[in-house]
Amino acid sequence: MITTIVISIALILVIIGSLISALAAIGILRLDDVYARAHAAGKAATLGAMLLISGVFLFFIGREGYVNMQLIIGILFILITGPLASHLIIKSAYNLNTPASKRTKHDEIKKDLKNTKL
Repeated sequence: MITTIVISIALILVIIGSLISALAAIGILRLDDVYARAHAAGKAATLGAMLLISGVFLFFIGREGYVNMQLIIGILFILITGPLASHLIIKSAYNLNTPASKRTKHDEIKKDLKNTKL
């Protein structure tokens, strides 16, 4: 009984993670500039991948009965590197004076970067 519940929760997590990753891919294709695309990739793909790996982790717990530490390390790795990579992509694009979309109203990054060395 508990095995069925855990596997069902794992299946739900995998489906939600797949949908969020698909939305991230659509966002990367449809959005206007590098800033919006990096935001879509950094936020949605990170959450989607974490949900996918969490679903696989729960599946192994429910089906096999053991905890796979490699999946926990993978979840932590994606949690740390996904937002960091998108932040660095956006910062380097801004430093290279990549033009923003015409829908961008004001530049909040300029005042944030005043006191930084990069």
